[in-house]
Amino acid sequence: MKLNYKNTFLCGLAFFTIMSFWQLYDNVIPLLLTNTFGLAKSYTGYIMAADNVLALFLLPLFGKISDGTRSRYGRRMPYIVIGTVIAAALLNLIPIIDNGHAAGNGGIFFSLPAFIAVLGILLVTMSVYRSPAVALMPDITPKPLRSQGNAIINLMGAAGGITYLVFAAVMYPASKTENVGHVDYTPLFIFMSVIMVVAIVIMFKALPEKALFEKNEKIEKEHPEWDLTEKKDESGKSILPPEVKRSMIFLLLSVALWYMAYNSVTTWFTTYIDDVMGKGLGGASLCFLIANGGAVISYIPLGIIASKIGRKKSIYFGTVLLTVCFGSCYFLTTMFTTIKPITYAVFALIGLAWAAINVNSLPMCLEMCKGSDSGKFTGYYYALSMSGQILTPILSGYLMEMAGVKCLFVYAAIFALMSFLTMTLVKHGDVLGDSVKGLEAFEDFDS
Repeated sequence: MKLNYKNTFLCGLAFFTIMSFWQLYDNVIPLLLTNTFGLAKSYTGYIMAADNVLALFLLPLFGKISDGTRSRYGRRMPYIVIGTVIAAALLNLIPIIDNGHAAGNGGIFFSLPAFIAVLGILLVTMSVYRSPAVALMPDITPKPLRSQGNAIINLMGAAGGITYLVFAAVMYPASKTENVGHVDYTPLFIFMSVIMVVAIVIMFKALPEKALFEKNEKIEKEHPEWDLTEKKDESGKSILPPEVKRSMIFLLLSVALWYMAYNSVTTWFTTYIDDVMGKGLGGASLCFLIANGGAVISYIPLGIIASKIGRKKSIYFGTVLLTVCFGSCYFLTTMFTTIKPITYAVFALIGLAWAAINVNSLPMCLEMCKGSDSGKFTGYYYALSMSGQILTPILSGYLMEMAGVKCLFVYAAIFALMSFLTMTLVKHGDVLGDSVKGLEAFEDFDS
């Protein structure tokens, strides 16, 4: 059996919109809060973390709600479409408030509370559809093929990030932002809202979610050996056996730790590179663009490699490489006054390392649950990733204020190493090689 690349790419359009949104959010919102509204880095960190508190509760909730949804459009599609349309509309309010405040316009609409309120509503909307969007791929993909499927999904997410970064790098090079009192980012937000709506319209029109879900559900029933849960009582409620639950706990802890490492850099690197080298958004965007490029060329090969050597070994490789790269970035950004070519090479390796982790971590999580619970467990996965993201802007921002901005990459390297150590305690969720061979009876699934 082969992975249906067309349907998987169509699934990935939702993740395309999500990751392009978060790239914009992480890169630009801290600049608006610190430059336009004059907030200290620590307070900016609190605001950047507060949105993740909402997601911590909402992602599992809407994952579980979508598990129980039955409509003619499928389980996930209603949340994806409605969430995207509302989010795209709200995006365009952010630069209006920012520009009005910078221009000295009075009134509550152009105030910091109004800005934060719009951010809050926007991020609630994103939480409504993020878990359903990510759960869509496992809904239509048999368990043994999910690392390859997740590689495609992450490829689409990286493509979304690159789409934003290319536009940002072209529209806002350092020559246009250096020594400028206020930068108008309206074109970025308009561009992002249009991209999000177009991508989801294509997905809605071309992907028959309901039919594909029913086909995959039939395949899973033919393979009861894929189910690592056990029956708890006569009601038929499924739970994780103690040894599987232990693996799940350490996997989710690892997720939180590597997100603390990685997102400290994505949140603060624009500010960091501006303070250390004076490069601003353009310089940071180029580094992130190269990191995303490294991920893009790695996703599909890494998905194939994982099916050969296992998901866990692939994650080991990713966490160790991430630790080494973050450690290297400390020296490369503190010993030189300009960004050197070797720094770009290291960011490409950061993309490779992050790809090796993300291709395999969610499939490992979903390997331990029933297909009918994929939305709920996707929610748990993202709840732990959000937990890491709640802590890391605050903690890293505080340390940067207390010890100086140069401690950022030391912080990131330590947490990447910790995630490797916790992964050594995960014993379930790896590739089931024999099951892949057993899928030959379902070749028609690819049609």
